[in-house]
Amino acid sequence: MKIWHRATLAAVAVATLAATTMQSSAADPHGSGHGDDHGTPYTFAVIGDIPYGDAQIANFPNVVKQINADPAVQWVDHLGDIKSGSSLCSDAYFQSIRNNFDQFQDPLVYTVGDNEWTDCHRANNGGYNPLERLATVRQVFFPNPGHTLGQHPASVATQADQGIPEDVQWERANVSFAALHIVGSNNSLAPWTGNTTATPEQTAEVLGRTSAVIQEIHTAFTTARRHHDRAVTLLTQADMFDPTVTDPAYADYYGFTPIVAAIARETAAFNGPVYLFNGDSHVYNSDNPLAPGSKWVSFYKVAHPVTNFSRLTVDGSTGVNNYVRVTVQPHGSQVLTWTRVPFAS
Repeated sequence: MKIWHRATLAAVAVATLAATTMQSSAADPHGSGHGDDHGTPYTFAVIGDIPYGDAQIANFPNVVKQINADPAVQWVDHLGDIKSGSSLCSDAYFQSIRNNFDQFQDPLVYTVGDNEWTDCHRANNGGYNPLERLATVRQVFFPNPGHTLGQHPASVATQADQGIPEDVQWERANVSFAALHIVGSNNSLAPWTGNTTATPEQTAEVLGRTSAVIQEIHTAFTTARRHHDRAVTLLTQADMFDPTVTDPAYADYYGFTPIVAAIARETAAFNGPVYLFNGDSHVYNSDNPLAPGSKWVSFYKVAHPVTNFSRLTVDGSTGVNNYVRVTVQPHGSQVLTWTRVPFAS
């Protein structure tokens, strides 16, 4: 069964590339501010894998207030995992996090993580059907497709017409951004409780979502080329290049293969830096996982290494004590710079 999944995922990548090359699904995200802040720095905040556990849940409103009080921040990205992987996936909890998200004064893009749906089959999560939880997450957090969360929503281009409102693309300060629904647990191919392999329903969801993600990646780069953007920035939950795993098993990662191939292909053809922000592995890290000599190039069978691709993993889980403040620099080859801002004690 796993071999079949791998082959099917590869076919999805090929088919999607052909379709998007012939006709891009790119849509100008009206109101996204392309070019209106050209020449001045633009700053956004990134968090992920938070809140985990009672203490962080109780303190999360203070995190929101601190980011709101940062005069430089103009946008917020949450990279998913709004709960730990061993806590209940209840409607009440989802709504409580949504209530917190609604307190952000700046536009907030939330990228869905695996803890809030993929892993909800676990007994200590409530033994839910993950697909039912995914539908609930979409209902609670994405009731108004084409707009961000927060007190001052911004317009974004969305894949709501494909049933995936959480995949969104926008532009700011001559950078093309895309939030992509890519999750850990082998992109949701890890078997659910009581199964030894992915169910047909599970596999169908992964194939549809992966195809949409590859389309969105292509859209982000097409938009960047059309508007002569200086960089492309991708945001997702899954760490597809986990540096904490010294000997990764392909059986645990093959669900990411067509996505990594699409990122590598588009990055190699783009004349500018490409940045990936992810959570999932919980420990801050900055590297170039597709550079020459990286183990991930051969692991994912990437045809050619790429040198203009950087990624940053944000701190997360019970040890997280900061958010990342990212600034788009108006000049120079280093388009994005960042620093970690400690949470107030």
